[in-house]
Amino acid sequence: MNILVTNDDGIEASGIRNLVKALSQTAEIYVCAPHTQRSASGHGITVGKPIEVEETDFEHAVKAYATTGTPADCVKIGTKILNDQGIKIDMVFSGINLGGNLGTDTLYSGTVSAAIEGSLCGIPSVAVSVNSHKASHFELACDLALGACRNGFSKMSARTVLNINTPDLPKEEIKGVKYTRLGMREYKEWFRPKTGENGKTQYWYEGNPVVYEGLPDDIDVISMQDGYASITPLHYDLTDYELVDEIKKWRLAE
Repeated sequence: MNILVTNDDGIEASGIRNLVKALSQTAEIYVCAPHTQRSASGHGITVGKPIEVEETDFEHAVKAYATTGTPADCVKIGTKILNDQGIKIDMVFSGINLGGNLGTDTLYSGTVSAAIEGSLCGIPSVAVSVNSHKASHFELACDLALGACRNGFSKMSARTVLNINTPDLPKEEIKGVKYTRLGMREYKEWFRPKTGENGKTQYWYEGNPVVYEGLPDDIDVISMQDGYASITPLHYDLTDYELVDEIKKWRLAE
């Protein structure tokens, strides 16, 4: 099996190093990742300017490329470069992200978007995150990634993206794994004003996650709050099927 690994924290990040090492136990690993931090880049792709690609050394990987592109770019370019060399990618893994990708945050996430790009390319894909921007406990995240590779691949369609999130705790302190759906991921947020060196006002986005009470435990955000890892199946079809027939009655075209 050939696996392409990418991320949005950059090719030097600790998360991607741990993920590549783990997956190399069961597959040939190829890396194509941003040369620098590209968090919260969503599903953006580079249009109207070139993307630089540089081959680099990466422990436990057969080949690795650092690019100036977005996470989604890395999947598109990585699969193209490798395909031209006669290497067919069987799965795409994105991560391990430093910080959770839960609920509605998945819409902003470069990590999840890279996995969805794999799906758009017709490849079963997995996003993996640890719920701390200073994450240091990758054991369970790596184990679940290996499980997705070994046990999930034969069952996943190209439309499937698995979104894995784990608490930043030692494996033995995590309560278990829940199979979940997306929930809301809200923040007590604000923009902090600051005067820049040029004298212009800058605004820095900050916020703390809302802690929820009384919500079902099959929601990914609640699972994480309660000390569990979560695995959520995703797909890129955003259609609200319940409304397709209903909006015909709204006479919007008249």
